[in-house]
Amino acid sequence: MKIYKRIFHLNQKDIDYINEKDLDTIRQYTKDFIAKREATAYIANDGKQTPMRVHLVFIAQHATATCCRECIRKWHKMQPGKELSQVQQDYLVDVIMI
Repeated sequence: MKIYKRIFHLNQKDIDYINEKDLDTIRQYTKDFIAKREATAYIANDGKQTPMRVHLVFIAQHATATCCRECIRKWHKMQPGKELSQVQQDYLVDVIMI
């Protein structure tokens, strides 16, 4: 098990949102965020593309070190400068969804 630098918590609003949506919907949001924000080889605003708030998936990305390519490199050993494969993207989604 990896130990990340901070402990993040979901607030009641986030928990209510999870209860309102089903996990398949949240997984789809997560897949979309990873594909659009993390999967490309070059990210112009790397390190700043994932807000600390706004959506519970963003909070989960920070909690699991999947928020930027530098964290993904450091904690998940996926090199930057190369597009993430579908297998790598699926792995990151699984980490977030756990």
